[in-house]
Amino acid sequence: MLARKSIIHRVNYLWLILFLASCTLQQEKNDEASFTDENECSFAYGICVDSLNLNRYIIQQGDNLASILSQHGFNGTESEQITRTISPLYPPSGMQIGNGYAVITTPDSLATVRYLVFESSKTDFVVVDLCSDSLRAYAAEKPVTLQRRYSEQVITSSLWNAITESGASPLLALKLSDLYAWQIDFFDIKEGDSFRLIYDETWIDDTTFVDIADVAGAIFTHQGSEYMAIPFQQDSTREYFDAEGNSLRKEFLKAPLDFRRISSRFSNARYHPVLKRYRPHHGVDYSAPTGTPVRTVGDGVVIEKAYQGNGAGNYLKIKHNSAYTTTYMHLSRFAKGIQKGSSVKQGEVIGYVGSTGLSTGPHLDYRVYKHNQPINPLKMEAPPSRPVKPELRDSFMVVRDNLLQLMDSLQQKG
Repeated sequence: MLARKSIIHRVNYLWLILFLASCTLQQEKNDEASFTDENECSFAYGICVDSLNLNRYIIQQGDNLASILSQHGFNGTESEQITRTISPLYPPSGMQIGNGYAVITTPDSLATVRYLVFESSKTDFVVVDLCSDSLRAYAAEKPVTLQRRYSEQVITSSLWNAITESGASPLLALKLSDLYAWQIDFFDIKEGDSFRLIYDETWIDDTTFVDIADVAGAIFTHQGSEYMAIPFQQDSTREYFDAEGNSLRKEFLKAPLDFRRISSRFSNARYHPVLKRYRPHHGVDYSAPTGTPVRTVGDGVVIEKAYQGNGAGNYLKIKHNSAYTTTYMHLSRFAKGIQKGSSVKQGEVIGYVGSTGLSTGPHLDYRVYKHNQPINPLKMEAPPSRPVKPELRDSFMVVRDNLLQLMDSLQQKG
């Protein structure tokens, strides 16, 4: 019995020596690769994988860190150590279905795991290094490149369709709606409106699109009026300004959620679909799917958070200043952390579209009050924030004129 235990002990010890030696050899290869031409070595996640097997997977419904580690041969103790090591950088509770992960192993029959890689986004990932003297994890990101684009289109149906018809990513529609949130009501886009813009995309290896990184300049024509967006930096802050140097940022957003369909407008005598009678409707109904994020149109403090079964359902009221308050009704639920007395920032998600209370379907009933009197949100004006400083105006005009010249040179003729 003792002899058998001694043999097992020696085998385990020999296996440990071989494993550490192979890890050392792999580390030496990685170190050597950093001094040679990158073309001589294939890299993945910053690791030289020429002498390793790389297997990629997608996180599926029901997967969790413990089950993934178990599937790849780690016992309970090992899984606990890996979980403890990776948690500060990649909390197991934050794993998202559809995200990728990779298991990098030796090419032999043992297929010993050398590295685990968990992707938290298209660019960000965390590596668990099992070859180090002590288990370690580190965060890194894939290198991205910028590609500048120009796009122009006349809108015939919707902004979303016009963006895709121009060949741009649909994400650009959201960028534009954010950029012009204070000037243009995207619920009221008309056929014949148009846009011209220069923007930057981020790509991985010039093959995988990641995101719209920046809008370098835009001209949006809405109902016959041109709205310019010119990026300019003052006081270490980069903002967008119109052609006269006024900031595009105003006190309130034009709408509290990404553009959807207006199903009912401000009225003193609207026919109520549930009560079957006419009564005032001092707000605007935005039809949108249940769960659509609702954002506060301005900085403020939550003064009411309640439920009204025979009316507003789940609703919030926000006081913005001495004159204005806004109300958001029929929410399916409130955003995490939102309480009476909470301070909120412009654009912050405060709840989600629903159909609670007296409602025939999912929508947001949005209301604005000025000095406690209801006003039409679609006609509300808000003063612009600070313009370009007088001492910087000449510099701004140069930037504006150069942008116009560039956009004119790129404009499609015909």
